[in-house]
Amino acid sequence: MSAHPPATAEVAIRPVEAADLDGVIALDAAITGIAKPDYWYELFHRYGTRGRQQRFFLVAVAEGAVVGYILGEVRDWEFGQPPCGWVFGIGVRPDGRLAGVGARLLAAILAGFRRAGVTKVRTLTSRENNLVLSFFRSQGMMAAPFIPLELDLA
Repeated sequence: MSAHPPATAEVAIRPVEAADLDGVIALDAAITGIAKPDYWYELFHRYGTRGRQQRFFLVAVAEGAVVGYILGEVRDWEFGQPPCGWVFGIGVRPDGRLAGVGARLLAAILAGFRRAGVTKVRTLTSRENNLVLSFFRSQGMMAAPFIPLELDLA
């Protein structure tokens, strides 16, 4: 990965293509430390090839390389709530974070949600994930009036 952030003007945001998957998988592995090729191929099948009016898998590409990705979908009437957009994955190459790549990816998916008629967007992140939490807060997102619940099945 380059030591210099890509210039924002050089970054194209577009729907994912099959040829982008190796770059997405490598970027995610660099960020998370875990290679998950099966996961990404399944997401490509579900979000990158069909239902593009309500499902979004976008990539940021600079000089032919994937420098970021974002995934989300419109979810309808969960627990009686009107349709809303959900962002459930975002990743940006570290040297592209201060160049606005994440903000451009988020703006692109928000535009897709607006075209789908959505007026609210939600996401979940760990309280300990300061990087992602700070990013979403910097983009105007705030705590929602919901309580996440979980059950340990182990």
